[in-house]
Amino acid sequence: MLNGLITWSLNNRLMVCILALTGVVIGGKALMHIPIDAFPDTTPVQVQINTTAPALNPTEIEAQITLPIELAVSGLPGLNNVRSVSKFGLSQVVATFDDDSNIITARQLISERLATADLPEGVPKPELGPISTGLGEVFHYVLRSDNPDRTLTELRELHDWVVKPEMLKVAGTAEINSWGGYEKQFQVLTDPGRLIKYGLTFDELSEALEKNNQNVGGGILKSSGVGILVHGVGIVTTLEDIENIVVKSVDGIPVRVKNVAEVAIGHEIRRGAVTADGKGEVVLGLGFMLMGENSHEVTRNLKKQLAEVQKALPEDVRVETVYDRTDLVDKVIETVSHNLLVGAILVIVVLFALIGNLRAGLIVASAIPLSLIFAGTYMLEVGIAASLLSLGALDFGLVVGGAVVMVENMVRRLADEQHRLGRKLLPDERSKILRAAPLEVARPVAFGVGIIIIVFVPILTLEGIEGKLFKPMALTMIAALLGSLILALTVVPVLATMFLPHSMKEKDPLLIRMVQYFYQPILKVAMRLRYVVLAIALALVVLPVLFVMFGVSKKDAGGAELEVKEA
Repeated sequence: MLNGLITWSLNNRLMVCILALTGVVIGGKALMHIPIDAFPDTTPVQVQINTTAPALNPTEIEAQITLPIELAVSGLPGLNNVRSVSKFGLSQVVATFDDDSNIITARQLISERLATADLPEGVPKPELGPISTGLGEVFHYVLRSDNPDRTLTELRELHDWVVKPEMLKVAGTAEINSWGGYEKQFQVLTDPGRLIKYGLTFDELSEALEKNNQNVGGGILKSSGVGILVHGVGIVTTLEDIENIVVKSVDGIPVRVKNVAEVAIGHEIRRGAVTADGKGEVVLGLGFMLMGENSHEVTRNLKKQLAEVQKALPEDVRVETVYDRTDLVDKVIETVSHNLLVGAILVIVVLFALIGNLRAGLIVASAIPLSLIFAGTYMLEVGIAASLLSLGALDFGLVVGGAVVMVENMVRRLADEQHRLGRKLLPDERSKILRAAPLEVARPVAFGVGIIIIVFVPILTLEGIEGKLFKPMALTMIAALLGSLILALTVVPVLATMFLPHSMKEKDPLLIRMVQYFYQPILKVAMRLRYVVLAIALALVVLPVLFVMFGVSKKDAGGAELEVKEA
């Protein structure tokens, strides 16, 4: 099979070059669109269930809301565990699923089970958290004002009704959270004495407020061929509108809300505050991205959108970026690019020094970008983000191993044949050798690359956080090695037949001769004292094993003795 692949490549050199160039175009496009992140996302597939009940304390929240929700969602397919937090007015239940579970399916199952949860009457419907992860928090910004008369309530109102809707328009955004400030409320402060005076109940007051805060349709009135829309406008917009709502008529006299209560602007009970730079309280916005999105792109777009939103705010209000994931990602990209570039240059320099032929070195070096493109295409297809632990873990020294063996054998065979004949090779003689040389080392090249790939296979068995952290690195490296093997059996022999010089040097490169100069005397001594060398090698293996065994045993014994004394 290997020989057949090499023979087909050499018989169809133009086709191989066209396929290689096509792969370069496709792979280059893939590298441009590959997701970029600082590090792999190790968080599990989880669904948050949030329920608010402002009138209940933590004990009541746990018994009446949290426990029924936990029982409702238990037993779902792929469910690993359920954990919860019960606070004053808030219940949060987090359901964690297997890593291979689909987040949309998990949310659908949770939604169906929540419909069966037995919750107290009047408790708002539970809401699912955003489709994001623990590492999806990619953008932080604050709203502050230079005007001392600007209240925190006004800043929170500007964020919730001006900034937040615009930020949610950015593609890939899962949620924009509001922290700090005061959430504005129109509050009706009831006077129980007045209610009793007019013979009213609190429920009647609440019902009147609810019914008089909505618009209703009245149909269409047709007159002279013209249709006029009839509807009742009841939405309240000011304090006066709320005060003038009629609760009940007593002896023909309407009793309004202002007769039994005071209407004022207040705020919801808050459970914390946000301060910044030691200059007092501000309003904080948190941007979350959807699972699987490109954090670098989403964060950059959020930053651009925030700059546009600034134009719509009052002059005294400004927004400032506090945390931006692009800074971290840019540093990672810079580190990865530096490592890849320096690694590639170092490998190429070493290749030139060892091979001693510029053209042969360039042919071998071509495997580096081609293997990188192959790995990038695979990463895009399977959804592996380019990070410090995936793309940054590529080892070009391993990648070019097959190409080095292939080109070195071809160069050696040409030099040996030229030395044997004592003249420059004819085109037919050169072609015959370049066709036979790759076949001689095809199997060793395949076995060599295969052994390296097998080294990474155990990493694929890791699970949990370890698997999510190291599997992208192993998969990327395996893809690059497979790409290098394919290149070594197809593209590299074709390039060698096209670009290797017709006249080869008959002596080894300078670096090889220097190494041989020092190595040959050492080898002669080692061969003469071979039993001593074997004994030393055996001792270097056995002594550390004995040291570890007796060292660990002694340490365990000491620990056990200490434990007995403490007992």
